[in-house]
Amino acid sequence: MKKFRRWQRILLFSLLCLTVLAPILFVSVGRKELISDLSTLRYRRDSVQLNAIEQEEGEGLKGPKLVVYDEKVLDSRVSYSASEENNDSKKYGNVGEIDQVSKRSQRAGSMSIPFERTNHESREENQQIPQETVTSRSEAKGQSNQTTAQHDQNMRSPIRRFTDEKVKQMKDDLIRAKAYLSMTPPGSNSHLVKELRLRIKESERAVGAANKDSDLSRSALQKKRSLEVTISKASHVFPDCSAMALKLRAMTYNAEEQVRAQKNQASYLVQLSGRTTPKGLHCLSMRLTAEYFALSSEERQLPNQQRVHDADLYHYAVFSDNVLACAVVVNSTVSSAMEPEKIVFHVVTDSLNLPAISMWFLLNPPGKATIQIQSLVDFKGLSAIYNSTLKQQNSRDSRYTSALNHLRFYLPDVFPQLNKIVLFDHDVVVQKDLAGLWSLNMKGKVIGAVDTCREGEPSFRRMDTLINFSDPFVIKRFDAKACTWAFGMNLFDLQEWRRHKLTALYNKYLQLGYRRQLWKAGSLPLGWATFYNRTVILDRRWHKLGLGHEAGAGPDGVEQAAVLHYDGVMKPWLDIGNGRYKSYWSKYISYDHPYLQQCNIHE
Repeated sequence: MKKFRRWQRILLFSLLCLTVLAPILFVSVGRKELISDLSTLRYRRDSVQLNAIEQEEGEGLKGPKLVVYDEKVLDSRVSYSASEENNDSKKYGNVGEIDQVSKRSQRAGSMSIPFERTNHESREENQQIPQETVTSRSEAKGQSNQTTAQHDQNMRSPIRRFTDEKVKQMKDDLIRAKAYLSMTPPGSNSHLVKELRLRIKESERAVGAANKDSDLSRSALQKKRSLEVTISKASHVFPDCSAMALKLRAMTYNAEEQVRAQKNQASYLVQLSGRTTPKGLHCLSMRLTAEYFALSSEERQLPNQQRVHDADLYHYAVFSDNVLACAVVVNSTVSSAMEPEKIVFHVVTDSLNLPAISMWFLLNPPGKATIQIQSLVDFKGLSAIYNSTLKQQNSRDSRYTSALNHLRFYLPDVFPQLNKIVLFDHDVVVQKDLAGLWSLNMKGKVIGAVDTCREGEPSFRRMDTLINFSDPFVIKRFDAKACTWAFGMNLFDLQEWRRHKLTALYNKYLQLGYRRQLWKAGSLPLGWATFYNRTVILDRRWHKLGLGHEAGAGPDGVEQAAVLHYDGVMKPWLDIGNGRYKSYWSKYISYDHPYLQQCNIHE
């Protein structure tokens, strides 16, 4: 009994070993045959797929078959199918003949599959026919896959090119349906009118915000077909093409008028926002004003006031009622200077903003530089001139009628003890040391400025755009083709100014402008007239314009410019400011300041 059980165990163990070793042996022996069979099956599948594509392309055409015959063997041909290829390979007898036929097929421009010989095939040309057939099959498989991929790519390329064709068709159909609906009699409630209204509503809902065909659902395509059917019905009811053309022309005109009105409104709102004061800046001015009046008269005094009349120092001026704008101009100039102790800044503002600006610089002194804060009321004679002349200008924009804007024409009276001064607009940022301006040869001229007579730039201006050259007085004294220049950063020789008595000339032109229309409102055309032929053109690296326009100034020269000017309505402290250049301005503001955080002023 024990011997029987032992033999039984041996038999079971032998069967178990046979079960494990048999698959390994089968795989090692039949691996090559298995791979060959698999490749043949795949080739047949690709061949059938390629045949199906070709048959689909040639469906409905009755042209001749694209078959190229060998010159030597006229009874042989090259085919796409695997069975015909096997027959051809047997008929030719070697791979070299097949290659010759394929090369001739390529030269003839045929649709047959090109075969390529490899180095391995050329070494084994004299092998048996079955091996050649397998080799040609593997090559044909690779080439057929490549041809199929190229064919699929060619079939898909038009789809990529017209991905929004159906969306455009639906929108065009909507326009046609609305045109037909508008041609129906008023108060009509016929079945066609109801159907048109229903299809229009459904199609508008289906299209929505779709921009390409893939955004459309199946139901949208069904509604598209329904709308087309309804339009076809309407075309039979209203067959007059001339009436449809008139209606479409009227709809186009109305759409253009709406677009024009929207553009005008957008432009007006942008201009309006450029003239308003942001809520955060108003809050900051109120807080600083309250703190200023809480100080005693001794605490309100700024340091180093004895240096403000020293003609040997570098004097800079800015006329503004904006606290943050003044802070950026002063901070950027001082931080960029090689010798900040030689800088004296003169800030002139109105009486309303004097406490706020004074308090800001008491809390944030400009380092080693000296600063002087003055009000317009300190110049009583200039206030009388403003009340009698400037308020006569018929302009709704306060920037053109502001006394601070026209104060630049009274610089010798504002700073009687100085010989030279650099005047900034409050929308500039200084990036480089400006000490080189003080050694500049003015050549007997009064003002130094960069030119604005290059076409294609946002800051481009012509004399006749702001000055009326139809007036004989203007034609006699000025040239319409003269090169223009810009305010923003200007060097003034006050001694030459006084010698030519240009302030009196400015007042003369100002009064003439009230009697007849000589120039548009603002200080720039009056500046061109007052300093005509008395301007020295500065290198453009001193002053970069155009950062406050929608088009922008372009990236060229922004980093290298000594002064960046945000001329235009898109000021950097406004929400509409140009985001590409805002960082050049905001880096000179400490947004972690308690007052700025309390007034919600952030970057």
